[in-house]
Amino acid sequence: MDIMKIDIPNYDSLELDKIVFDFNGTIAEDGKLLDGVEKAINNLADNFEVNIITADTFGTVSEIIDKINAELVLDKADEGALFKKNYIESIGSSNVIAVGNGNNDAEMLKNAALGIALIGSEGAAGDALRNADLIIRDIKDLFDILNNENKLRATLRR
Repeated sequence: MDIMKIDIPNYDSLELDKIVFDFNGTIAEDGKLLDGVEKAINNLADNFEVNIITADTFGTVSEIIDKINAELVLDKADEGALFKKNYIESIGSSNVIAVGNGNNDAEMLKNAALGIALIGSEGAAGDALRNADLIIRDIKDLFDILNNENKLRATLRR
């Protein structure tokens, strides 16, 4: 697995090798994977350690992500924000891209090397937006940005 190294002028130098996705509202809607996400995440898994973190509200995540090359991380105690924050810290938050949209994602986004809030069809919580480094409107935008780091550099440089 390679480390994605990005120097962003007057912002930060990032070394990223992990991505943590919230499930519902980020890569899924109403417990169903969004179109194109399976293939896009499997492509990312060639270069990143991919994790999908969820409380599994609909109880279907295991079967839904069966064909995705990612580790499923279940918040069995439904601790939400604290669980997600602690998880990214346990895997090395300084190398993590975190992607989410809810209040329970805000601390994860804040503590990741690169926190990305996704608005999507569900919208995004204000705390998630305030704690993110980058805000995107659709999960497909994330895949485009990660495949062209100049887009990320152009958006975040100061």
